[in-house]
Amino acid sequence: MPHRSNPVVAQKKPCVIELEPGETYYWCACGRSKDQPFCDGSHAGTNMRPVEFSVDEKKKYGLCGCKHTKNPPFCDGSHKDL
Repeated sequence: MPHRSNPVVAQKKPCVIELEPGETYYWCACGRSKDQPFCDGSHAGTNMRPVEFSVDEKKKYGLCGCKHTKNPPFCDGSHKDL
């Protein structure tokens, strides 16, 4: 039986990282990964799953670090309300 489905706040700011088009990324939605902002499988035993995504252009993106964004995997400023 999965435990807690509430994400852990990994950090109260976005993870700004350069991403490449043509790659598939897996954003950690649970906040437990040691490889933030990406999934390392730490969600095992929960009912949470990573968010699979890709981007269209090579540039720096702000990925959500608080795990409360309404636009996963991207930061929407939700960390300001935590």
